[in-house]
Amino acid sequence: MTENLHRLIHIMARLRDPRTGCPWDIEQTFATIAPYTIEEAYEVADAIARDDMADLRDELGDLLLQVVFHARMAEEQHDFTFDDIAAAIADKLVRRHPHVFEADAGTQDLRVTWENQKAAERAAKAEKRGHTGGILDDVPLPLPALTRAEKLQKRAARVGFDWSNPLAVLDKVEEEIAELRTEIENNDTERAAGELGDLLFALVNLGRHLDADPEAALRATNEKFISRFRYIEQHLAAAGRPLGANNERHPNLEELEQIWQEAKSKEAAKY
Repeated sequence: MTENLHRLIHIMARLRDPRTGCPWDIEQTFATIAPYTIEEAYEVADAIARDDMADLRDELGDLLLQVVFHARMAEEQHDFTFDDIAAAIADKLVRRHPHVFEADAGTQDLRVTWENQKAAERAAKAEKRGHTGGILDDVPLPLPALTRAEKLQKRAARVGFDWSNPLAVLDKVEEEIAELRTEIENNDTERAAGELGDLLFALVNLGRHLDADPEAALRATNEKFISRFRYIEQHLAAAGRPLGANNERHPNLEELEQIWQEAKSKEAAKY
């Protein structure tokens, strides 16, 4: 390991020292740190999306800290160490890339090889955990719902449980919209919530068939919404009518929609 990696591991050990460490770091557990780990991974993705290399360096450091933190807690319990983590992923990479690391691997289908290796690993995990080893068993529950839906669908598609084309999925989307409309008209909020889930699942499936990552697509729409809403705020502020709960000259929905459409038009004119 490099000197700086040794230093980081040593710093984490100092922070977790029961006698001289940081009280906050000492009281943390795998469960309390897990949300931070997820958050740091998203911040890495955000830096990549913004093409900010300086920020990406820092965010990758924050994510590495999460790995070191978990490794330190595991080492305290005599479960595994940081070196064990590195060894495990190195072994996995070699195992999944025989075409690179085995001289006699030949020119086999790389995708098939990769999927076969992952299937074998899933079966081994399932056996260890006493599970059935089903195709969907190890899709992680804590994943964002859109991402998990896509992974579940991809797994099912590998064994032929899939729509034939995007238009067939679009038909399913329209079917789910009709069912949702029925429950809304029936004023059955519980069943409507269930139909909304079905609609979202179908939309993820449509995105998959269009090669559109649903998480990335929704993030882009979120940013588009922010940009257009800021336009509304700036437009009204310039007119001396800033948005706010106490503003007696608050615009009605019709006026807000008109400004929103203006923002869309200006946005479209840029392209």
